[in-house]
Amino acid sequence: MSLFGKLRDRLFKSSSRLEEGLDAIVDDGEDIAPPAPPSDGPTALAQGSEVAQKGLLARLVGRADEGPVARRRLDDEMLEQLEEVLISADMGVDTALRVTANMAEGRFGRSLSVREIKELLAAEIARVMEPVARPLPLYPKTPQVVLVVGVNGSGKTTTIGKLASQFRAAGKSVVIAAGDTFRAAAVEQLQVWGERAGVPVLTAPEGSDPASLAFDAMTKAEADGADLLMIDTAGRLQNRGDLMEELAKIVRVIRKKDPDAPHNTLLVLDATTGQNALSQVETFQKMAHVSGLVMTKLDGTARGGVLVALADKFGLPIHAIGVGEQIDDLSPFDPEEFAAALTGLAEE
Repeated sequence: MSLFGKLRDRLFKSSSRLEEGLDAIVDDGEDIAPPAPPSDGPTALAQGSEVAQKGLLARLVGRADEGPVARRRLDDEMLEQLEEVLISADMGVDTALRVTANMAEGRFGRSLSVREIKELLAAEIARVMEPVARPLPLYPKTPQVVLVVGVNGSGKTTTIGKLASQFRAAGKSVVIAAGDTFRAAAVEQLQVWGERAGVPVLTAPEGSDPASLAFDAMTKAEADGADLLMIDTAGRLQNRGDLMEELAKIVRVIRKKDPDAPHNTLLVLDATTGQNALSQVETFQKMAHVSGLVMTKLDGTARGGVLVALADKFGLPIHAIGVGEQIDDLSPFDPEEFAAALTGLAEE
């Protein structure tokens, strides 16, 4: 199944608030009847009317019969309702206002169907997301050090396993360092993912200094000629100063070995945390100089709009999104497919 299919089937399986809200906006307005055809003209509906299709599209548009599609004039009241719907989808106030203003530009006063609203919204979301949709960069210098950070339960370990599998499939030599030295279960989980990916996992005794492990892992990866070293870190809350300082220490120690390392610092975000993801990015940027994002759990109860807010506010590269638990359920971020899935457009 394509990424679009997984997003459509999983992202909206548990949350259809956005698409329901868009349907309701037009349902709240008056149906606009098509103009009567001229006496010597065709008897078909006037141009611009749409016929609802059976299945998913019919449900999204809100019409199951073959009558004229409901339309509503784009006015201040409708824009207000659109803003509320986008905010409820975790897009945030500032981003919602900007998106709706851009949608209205040059179209104020026009009558729109649900389908047309979704197409306009998807186009605007894709425009916001296009500049940040970038794959994880690879550099000629080896080993390339990738530090993976995030709060507890964000999906760091599974993300590392999936990325390692993809890089290995692309012919890269990968080493993983189990930097969460305080939880034996975390090390065991990473070892399981390492086995699935066919990648070695370096460990240290429980309770060891994670900064020391990171330094030793760099030494070994360099000696083995590895292309990439992926360093897992313990999950930490962004409001715990001691834990964040520990992360800063890992970065300082790594740079003693290579002043340019880590070459990538990936922040893994859980989509179900909603707007809290913005404060996580702010804090981790200060402590670990985040270079890119991975969003997980878009197959859960997430509404997904927070990813648009993150792109709009920070402009950090979004390297990949996770839509499942399988090893291949981490996909490069495609802004058009994501926008289509988020707005509920049917797959063409």
